[in-house]
This record gives sequence, C-alpha cells and structure tokens, in this order.
Amino acid sequence: MRSQSSGHPVPLGPDSLTWKYFGDWRGMLQGVWAGSMQNMHPGLGAGVEEHSIFFDERWQRLYRSLYPIGGVVFDGDRAEKTALQVRGYHSQIKGVDAKGRRYNALDPGTFYWAHATFFMGTILTADHFMGGVTESQKRQLFTEHVQWYRLYGMSMRPVPATWEDFQLYWKRMCCEVLEDNKATRDVLDLSKLGPPPYASWIPGPVWALMRVPIARGFVWLTVGMYDNAVRELLGYTWSARDERLHRLVGKAVNATFGLVPRRYRMHPRGRAGWDRATGRVPSDSSLPQTPARNLPPLAERGNSKHYSPPM
Repeated sequence: MRSQSSGHPVPLGPDSLTWKYFGDWRGMLQGVWAGSMQNMHPGLGAGVEEHSIFFDERWQRLYRSLYPIGGVVFDGDRAEKTALQVRGYHSQIKGVDAKGRRYNALDPGTFYWAHATFFMGTILTADHFMGGVTESQKRQLFTEHVQWYRLYGMSMRPVPATWEDFQLYWKRMCCEVLEDNKATRDVLDLSKLGPPPYASWIPGPVWALMRVPIARGFVWLTVGMYDNAVRELLGYTWSARDERLHRLVGKAVNATFGLVPRRYRMHPRGRAGWDRATGRVPSDSSLPQTPARNLPPLAERGNSKHYSPPM
C-alpha cells in the first residue's frame, strides 16, 4: 500500500465513507445545486459562459460528466490517470470576463471550488436523501475529500487544513465571493429543459406538461439545500413549512431507495468500482464509459475540453 506521506496520492477505496455516499443516483437530486453553486464563483461562471456548450446539451453533459468525475473516486489504481484527464479538459478554459477580470479554470482557487462543491454535495445528499450523517462522519468525509483532491496534481494551497477550517472557508465563499451571474441563472432556468436522453421517446406536448412540475420541483429542492446567504444573494425565500416539507421529501426518497438493491442505486462507474473491489469482476476490467447518447455534438467531439470516449 502506498503511503500518503511518500508523496504519491492514494486513491480512495471501499473502506471509505466517500465510496458509500458518492456515486449514488440520489446525488442527481443535488445536480442543480452543484451547477449553480459552481457557477456563482466568478472565475468558474465566466468560463462556463464563454467556453461551455452545457446549455445546448444540459442532460448529456451532466450524465457523461458523471463517468470521469466518478472515476476519480472509484477507479482504484487508475483513479490518478482519470483525475489527470479531468484536469486536462480544463487546460484551455481561460480568458477575461465582462468585468475585465482574468480567469483560468486551472487557477488553484477556482479548481478547488468545484471540488469543494462535490464534497459538500456528497454531504448534502447524505444528509437530505440518505438518512443523514454525523459530525464525525463529515469530518471523515472531509479528510477523504483532501485525499481524493490530491489525485488531480493541483496545488494544495487553497485546501483548508481541517473540517473546521473548511466550514469557515465555505461561509466566506458564500458570504463574500459568490455572485449572482448569468451562468448561475441559466442553470436555475429549467423552463426549456428537454427530456433526458433515455426518455427522448416522450412526445413533445407530453414533456411540455411534465416539465413544469419537474422544473419547479428541482429548483425548490435546490433552494432548500442552499445556505441562507446564497438564498438571500439569489433572492429566494424559505419558510418553516418549506423546511418541514423538504425533510419529508428527503425521508420519502431515502425510504424508496431502500427498496432498491444497492448495486442498482449506483452510477455505473461506482458500481464497477465495487464490483472490482468485491471480486465480482477482474480487477483489470475495462472502465465503463458513457453511452453514445450522452456524447457531445459531432462537431465538438474532437475538442480537448470534452470527455468524449471512442464508441
């Protein structure tokens, strides 16, 4: 076993809490939260506005991104290679935003902010939709998120030293750094959301009716997961009644998923990690890749900023 002190990043394994909570399909319920929180960062939001085609293929981008991001957690001895690939997708995302501020997706503070939202998204998913996590478990998840972040080969300068330091960092980001911008509002605007790729067979008029409650529901779930400072920044209100109903919805989601076999609660990359770790498949089995329906548009598939595995 490689030692963290030896200078080599050590991938997470099945003994980690992250493997228990990350990669569960319930994490999709905080997808709008994660996208909006990331985009409120000035540098990250500018990069999305000027370089991303996310809003032209919202579902496809979301579903295919789960594969390499999940792989940094679940790919075992291949996790560092996956992490460096993810880092590479961001190497050309840089420029000057509308306010004259330079941004670079590989700026250590910007890159770490995206990772911080993955970590907090894991806690929120566990807290709201998986029965809850204790303070000591949050502390362990924090330690594991640092271990996971090392795989990217980025500067560790922005990474808080302790769970307590991270809470101060998160509060400062929410209260002093994040901003209401176009990229964030675009994430929250689901009024033109199409059906997910696996449900493309739904007739347009039927989806148009379904989209209204789906869009409102996702935004409401998202607002319930925001810190108060972020709600105020974006102009949302949240009542005690909303809070009670949000908790009931979370309990219902958890109870429903309790009826689903564990393997099928997991994203394919996470499921494959567990299958290799438990001997269900050989340890050198091929890593699952996104299906063709989630690939970028044909004209974008040769662009180095996209994860686009050969079919």
